[in-house]
Amino acid sequence: MEYVFIRNRPDGSPAAVVRGPREWRIAVEPVRWFERVSWWESARRMPRGEGRVDIEVWQVQVRLGGNENSELATWQLVRDGTGGGWRLRDEELSAA
Repeated sequence: MEYVFIRNRPDGSPAAVVRGPREWRIAVEPVRWFERVSWWESARRMPRGEGRVDIEVWQVQVRLGGNENSELATWQLVRDGTGGGWRLRDEELSAA
């Protein structure tokens, strides 16, 4: 998964995603949910110091910069539990 930087709105939801040198603006209201971390699939015990069992995920639909004619892309952004940053999980182009 690739690290990205999120610019937030005052309510904490994403307003834009900075991916490499480009900024992608949120074009549709983002959707947020939490997923259970499946630590038991890779270890017999929950790792010491890892008290959290859920991860935050945002699904966003973005356009490149302020270009209303650019293709709409759908991404899933996952909060990195170790540093608090964000990673890009999935990417697909949508029919606009």
